[in-house]
Amino acid sequence: QVQLVESGGGLVQAGGSLRLSCAASGRTFSYYTMGWFRQAPGKGREFVTAISWRSDRTYYADSAKGRFTISRDNAKNTGYLQMNSLKPEDTAVYYCAAGPNMEVTSLGYDYWGQGTQVTVSS
Repeated sequence: QVQLVESGGGLVQAGGSLRLSCAASGRTFSYYTMGWFRQAPGKGREFVTAISWRSDRTYYADSAKGRFTISRDNAKNTGYLQMNSLKPEDTAVYYCAAGPNMEVTSLGYDYWGQGTQVTVSS
């Protein structure tokens, strides 16, 4: 079993930055792909970014490219999402996910965190 807990969300003005963390428990986390998804009010959950277990491959949605950076520290069992140049349209609940998922942009991850709210004001 893997448990994931997100933190670092909050209220920020447009153009600002936030760093989200995803603390994981379980031995297998270090060998799982990790992803970040978000769900805005009234919308479905969408892919944001993902990273392979060795950090040798990363994937970004078009909306995140150039502004967001995903990383992980397997020694700490923690993943991160650095978000810069935030826009109001980034407002959403952000979820981290983990699993041996071959399609990293899908919702088929085995484990999900509870989510953390990110609100970007204009």
